[in-house]
Amino acid sequence: MSFVPFLQTAAAAPQQGNILMTVLPFVLIIGIFYLFIIRPQNKKQKETEKMISALKKGDKIITIGGIHGVVHQTKEKTVIVKVDDGTKIEFNRSAVASVVVDKPNETKAATKKSEKAKKAAEKTEEVKEAVNEENKNDVVAEEKPAEAASEEAKNE
Repeated sequence: MSFVPFLQTAAAAPQQGNILMTVLPFVLIIGIFYLFIIRPQNKKQKETEKMISALKKGDKIITIGGIHGVVHQTKEKTVIVKVDDGTKIEFNRSAVASVVVDKPNETKAATKKSEKAKKAAEKTEEVKEAVNEENKNDVVAEEKPAEAASEEAKNE
């Protein structure tokens, strides 16, 4: 049993339809890689560069090493971070992982939203109470004619 005839048929020139079917999966894989890996990574890199270029004195930051501090001074390629009273460390700008956003501002916004929700709930309760009062008045009004009719029947 020889593999030579098998290899000869495999080495024969492929047909036009087969070339398209051979190349199509590779094109799809490259497209998927671009959409799910390359493109999001480029967006994240641009956001990081924008954040690093916008650093200014007083920003609270976290470095890639996990050091928390406040920007004391900025230079062209470095930032000086105040870590503690009298302790300053100089880092490359690329060592900044993120800028910390103050939470009290978010808390105020959340408090305003919760206050609005409470006011809306109070208004809903007031409307429910008003509807219940109207329903009670309607029931009492319906009972009075029935009582009056029964009293008239007793008087006769």
